[in-house]
Amino acid sequence: MKQIYIYTLALVFLLFCCANKKSDVQSNLPVDFSKVKIEDNFWLPRIKKHAEITIPAVIRQNEVETHRIENFKIAAGLDTGEFKGLFYDDSDLYKVIEGCAYSLVNEKNPSLEAKMDEIIAIIAAAQQPDGYLSTYFLLCKKGERWTDMDKHEMYCCGHLIEAAVAYYNATGKETLLDVAKKYADCICSTFGYGKRDWVPGHPEIELALIKLFKVTREEKYLSMAHYLLEQRGRQEGTWTESVRDYYQDLLPVSQLTKISGHAVRAMYLFTGMADYCSTASDTTYIGALNRLWDDVVLTKMYVTGGIGSSQHNEGFTDSYDLPNAEAYCETCASIGMVFWNQRMNGLFGGGKYADIMERSMFNGVLAGEALSMDKFFYVNPLESDGNHHRRPWYGTACCPSNVSRFIPSVGNYIYAVSKDAIWLNSYIGSETIVELANEKVGVALITDYPWNGEVRVVLTPERSKNFTLKMRLPSWCEKYLFTVNGKPCKYKENEGYLDIQRKWKSGDEIVFVMDMPVKVVAADPRVKADVGKRAVQRGPVVYCMEETDNPEYDSAVIDSSTSFSSSFEKDLLGGIVSITAVSGQNKFKFVPYYAWDNRAAGRMKVWIDYK
Repeated sequence: MKQIYIYTLALVFLLFCCANKKSDVQSNLPVDFSKVKIEDNFWLPRIKKHAEITIPAVIRQNEVETHRIENFKIAAGLDTGEFKGLFYDDSDLYKVIEGCAYSLVNEKNPSLEAKMDEIIAIIAAAQQPDGYLSTYFLLCKKGERWTDMDKHEMYCCGHLIEAAVAYYNATGKETLLDVAKKYADCICSTFGYGKRDWVPGHPEIELALIKLFKVTREEKYLSMAHYLLEQRGRQEGTWTESVRDYYQDLLPVSQLTKISGHAVRAMYLFTGMADYCSTASDTTYIGALNRLWDDVVLTKMYVTGGIGSSQHNEGFTDSYDLPNAEAYCETCASIGMVFWNQRMNGLFGGGKYADIMERSMFNGVLAGEALSMDKFFYVNPLESDGNHHRRPWYGTACCPSNVSRFIPSVGNYIYAVSKDAIWLNSYIGSETIVELANEKVGVALITDYPWNGEVRVVLTPERSKNFTLKMRLPSWCEKYLFTVNGKPCKYKENEGYLDIQRKWKSGDEIVFVMDMPVKVVAADPRVKADVGKRAVQRGPVVYCMEETDNPEYDSAVIDSSTSFSSSFEKDLLGGIVSITAVSGQNKFKFVPYYAWDNRAAGRMKVWIDYK
């Protein structure tokens, strides 16, 4: 009784503190991709090819090439056999279902939906009466559930929840959502104040529970997300310090100042923290999020937007330790950077967050999938001896399944809205309809970005209306022209945006032309690996040099007198702008980093010797 009384007092005190920390911390809300129609020549072909090639490929891996779906069949009593695979393999199937759901949002596909319904029925049949669902523990470790905090039970549940919410939003069907709720209820009844303590070794469920709360509006899910966030850094004696670092469990999250440990776990944790701040209007984690962002971006991020330099811990070492050939840069970590930076932009509104979001999207994430859309990188080095290649699948297949859910949902990262403003965060040719003060405003973005810096925006409000259009001014853009209806107009630069406040009418057209020269980029001088080297960037795209284009690869050098030219080559690597550098008597060719290793095997480097 005394222990229950103490827990009750702790809960009351926590609720009191939260009530006194509430604030309107949300700056903008992203426009969901289901309301966005992408129409450009860069992302739309990828989305279509993803539906045609990637989705069938990853389903085949789960159903035929590996034992993932079979594990669920055996757990459901629909087949006989033993568990095969790794203890977290359930999560890959859930991510694939999520990706299929997003693909169904983009384009109806009755056969794909029927396939998903078939798989979902198997998953539902495997669930235990109390809601528990992990094929590894049901088949391989019976009676040992909830005995090891790094066996990914909550991690898998998080991906189940995300898949369930996605499939419900795409189809209106509730079978998988009911499974997810039942598993989440099992967790809520087992863990929490006055119940069992727990720190998931791999964050993910925190952000997923918040998604579940937004769909169901059941407060227990938001409360459990907060409980799990709050438990980190408070379980001394459970693990060694190095293990706690790897699991993101060194300190209470509100006290974090520097990123360390496993990169993907960090990204999912920080995304969950940001989600809680915006959803609960709670400022508790704001200071930590700002400190962590500065540490990541200023001291531990590659020019590609990739993070996690070390293979040893799939994560971080010391500040400015950014080797190129040994860079780990897991594809999942780049996807996590997109997630986290979108949330940071939503909380604080700064264009710098959208800059990093875009850098990771166009470079770190896109490199993770071959142009054929059926092979993937797990590791994304910035230099290769020619022996690093994409594969159809991996033993640990988090990256292929993560890419499968990211590409069809890329429309999530274009538009956002706030009380009296429309935000343009990424220039992807598309159109949407948003609501401002209960009035609809159509927005069309016409552009050949990222190859061309000209962006046209056409607004069609239901009636003439006063609001602010916030157009992101990318950090790489130093010169630009700006007109409304062919004439100069008043605007102001505001934290990485061009703010145009006026009364808009239907048919108003904004033309924003960003100068997009080739830029030679120097690293922070404290990055030892890049001393005496430079990288090449044009717009948001980082470039690399491949041996297949450059017979003089070993002697490639650029200097202050090197001249650069760019040209669009529609038949090269799916259509790209290539860059030619002329340095003295030598000529070198650069292609986008995301497109490397799609031709003849050979060496590659992002950082070039500079004299």
